[in-house]
Amino acid sequence: MKKAKERIIKSILLVIIVSLYVFLVVKEAFYSVDHFLTDGLYSNLGTASRKIILVSVEDSTLKEYGSFTAFSREKTAELIDFLSSDAENAPAVIGVDIMFDTKGDAEDDTHLVEAVRKAGNVVMASSNVYRATVKVDENGTRYVDNNNIVAVNEPFDELKEVSSYGFTNANISKDGVIRTVRLYDDFDGQTVYSFDWAIMQKYAAFEADVKAGEEYSKGFYYTGRPGEYQHYALERVLNGEIPTTQFKDAIVLVGAYASGMGDAYVTAADRSVAMYGVEIHANILQAMLEDRTYEMPNLWIYALISVLVGLLIFLVCDEMHLIPATIAQLASAGLHIAMGVMLSHKGLTIPQFYYLLMAAVAVIYLVAEKYFVESYKKKKVLDSFKKYVAPQVVDGLSQNEDFETKLGGQKKDIAVLFVDIRGFTPLSESLEPEQVVGILDEYLALTTKCIFKNNGTLDKFIGDATMAMFNAPFDLEDYEMWAIKTALDIRAGGESLSEVLYERYGKKVHFGIGVNCGDAVVGNIGCDIRMDYTAIGDTVNTAARLESKAQPDEILISPKLYERVKERVIAEQVGEMALKGKAEAMLVYRVTGLKEEEGDKDE
Repeated sequence: MKKAKERIIKSILLVIIVSLYVFLVVKEAFYSVDHFLTDGLYSNLGTASRKIILVSVEDSTLKEYGSFTAFSREKTAELIDFLSSDAENAPAVIGVDIMFDTKGDAEDDTHLVEAVRKAGNVVMASSNVYRATVKVDENGTRYVDNNNIVAVNEPFDELKEVSSYGFTNANISKDGVIRTVRLYDDFDGQTVYSFDWAIMQKYAAFEADVKAGEEYSKGFYYTGRPGEYQHYALERVLNGEIPTTQFKDAIVLVGAYASGMGDAYVTAADRSVAMYGVEIHANILQAMLEDRTYEMPNLWIYALISVLVGLLIFLVCDEMHLIPATIAQLASAGLHIAMGVMLSHKGLTIPQFYYLLMAAVAVIYLVAEKYFVESYKKKKVLDSFKKYVAPQVVDGLSQNEDFETKLGGQKKDIAVLFVDIRGFTPLSESLEPEQVVGILDEYLALTTKCIFKNNGTLDKFIGDATMAMFNAPFDLEDYEMWAIKTALDIRAGGESLSEVLYERYGKKVHFGIGVNCGDAVVGNIGCDIRMDYTAIGDTVNTAARLESKAQPDEILISPKLYERVKERVIAEQVGEMALKGKAEAMLVYRVTGLKEEEGDKDE
């Protein structure tokens, strides 16, 4: 009867998990995570094609010619004249990723139109204006079309007559990354083509074996990272530094290559470095040339197939011992990744995260069912305190039969220590996020080590601050001195750490420390949904206020703590300080060291 009930519960649980899995896949609930994973797995980053060359408007170009709007038409015309001047070495296509949708200086416009007409192989840029609207499909169902075009900004009339053109709108995915391209779109019953499509049409006519695709939109794999395509600054080309032979039979793309021109995006090639729009076009064109575009499968079909496979593997693993079952689940995840990579070479990209999540859930369930539940019951208290109690204290927990009865809020005399990094906010603003994390890791490791070394309890990390208490949860003899020693150890360790961080990041860190003692309420504070083992009360608040008043590398203590340790510490009066939340000022002491014990003197 019990086993039958367990099977029913397990069946219901499996139905819920299967339904949830299908829902997550179809709704692409983890879109950003999944695509972050697949971008890395399916990338074919390699050698940027030498058939694609960029002529770039760089910072040096702006410095040489001045305002972009002032020279763009004239210099673009000069560039097209130059590239077309040597028929034997002329490019196959010239793609100008610069908008000229309105007329400018008449003489410059005439020069540009004439240069484009003579070249005969120029593709200019246009842009679509999208506005979401409600439409009705063939079944009568209303839907929101986010790609509804309300206008097309084309090259000005004379330029439009002598050139091809295509829209250059960036197709940004919902996670902010460009990995797909719209090849053509519909505008009032007419087809408008993309910039890349228009270039491929001209290039396909130049090389008969290259066929432009017919897809509405497609994903594409990046080949070159930012800066990897051959590019020449515009002024270098016009100054004659680059011979026309460099551009023979190539696709030449002209576009912005300066950060201030607002044409840089996050891409699947390298999320840490923005890529200029003209480089993205280069990647799209190479993907089209080398047939390295892809499509997504029907998510319903993928979800049903993958969940059936995953369910079958789980049912088999459920009858196996833990280690073989875990290996089988990991193997199935590995096969799914391998299948995805193989299909990516065939032009089909399948999700990865959802199946890996399902396999991970299966492993967790198997571990929990066979071992973890019982282990958790036996070590519940021990495991909770391993995160903030010194290891030597944890080792003695199993021998303390009365420990559980001591949990819960109770009044107790303790010492409380607060420490944080001085000037952390401006420090973090001047460093890379990875460097900030590195500094925090080093700092938190130091404070934790010093607390544990002196038999303290690590209460919590509060941003860049650390809170510790002494004499809780267990009685600790001479806990006031252990708190003082911890503060001195942190200060001493901080000096060494500061030198290490200065060599590594060029920044020094300093700590401010506050210590107090007295009555506090100690125990599991919170509610039945969420609680923390901590201390609350005026003693804790005063320690925090002392820390906030401490100067870099300064240890401030309360008069109450000073009276208890004054015979053994070297301290000096700082004076009375107004502490937040205190009606009266408090006489504060600065600890600078420990006095020598009599035994130490004799030695």
